[in-house]
Amino acid sequence: MKSGSKTIIGVFGSEDSLKDALCLLMAENLEPTEIYTPYPIHEVLRILKRRSRISWAAWFYGFFGGIAVLAFLYYTAVIDWPLDYGGKPFNAFPSFITITLVLIILITTIFTLLTFSVRAKIYPFKKAMIIDERVTDDKFIIVFDADRFDRDQLFNSLREAEAEEIIEKNLV
Repeated sequence: MKSGSKTIIGVFGSEDSLKDALCLLMAENLEPTEIYTPYPIHEVLRILKRRSRISWAAWFYGFFGGIAVLAFLYYTAVIDWPLDYGGKPFNAFPSFITITLVLIILITTIFTLLTFSVRAKIYPFKKAMIIDERVTDDKFIIVFDADRFDRDQLFNSLREAEAEEIIEKNLV
């Protein structure tokens, strides 16, 4: 969300009331800009018909990281600096497997974390924009961009969805 934009916020007290309200709002073509919860609720993504592509990114990082590690190990052990020790062949492929698996996990973890951080716009020293402090404790919040929807229709729909509180505010 951009700072300085006008928003309408619906506050809900439980996970079930949030999901019920979200189904009702989506049936009226009122798709929220953002949803904040004290813990992850995967049902919300299904209701919004959104899917995360981070697992695909992680798969590609692991696949190409594994190829890169195997190529590096092969190059260093067979082409660049072959050592004949104990009569073993230069290309002792089984000896590459353990370190390859460990490095695939490391590469996938680091690059997936970086991808998530860039996508979520999380970086060091960034000032957090907190919509409502109660979301870190026990409230569930649905945020709408006020410019995209009719204000009265949105307020009526949120009341009908049994929102505990409806707040209109400018984000700073």
